[in-house]
Amino acid sequence: QVTLVESGGGLVQAGGSVRLSCAASGGSVSRYALGWFRQAPGREREFVAVISWRGNTIQSNSVKDRFSISRDTAKNTVYLQMNSLKPEDTAVYYCAAGLTSSIATTPYDYWGKGTQVTVSS
Repeated sequence: QVTLVESGGGLVQAGGSVRLSCAASGGSVSRYALGWFRQAPGREREFVAVISWRGNTIQSNSVKDRFSISRDTAKNTVYLQMNSLKPEDTAVYYCAAGLTSSIATTPYDYWGKGTQVTVSS
């Protein structure tokens, strides 16, 4: 059983930066695909970025020039660095772990509870 705990969210002004962390326990981040998803009020959960167990990364088109995903295997933590934030990035951000890298939510077996990011204009 993998447990994921997100942190680092908060209120930030447009154009600012935030780094989210996802601390994993019960399993190594080097053995799973770790993804970030987000969900805004009234909208479906959407893919943001994923890092495979090999370390390959994919980001959604809407964030690929602004967000980056990375991991620290020693700390068993995955990060989402978010730069040039926009009000439309406001959402709850979730970390997820699964055996396969995917932009869909269904292949992920484990989910954190999420962290709120609010971008003010």
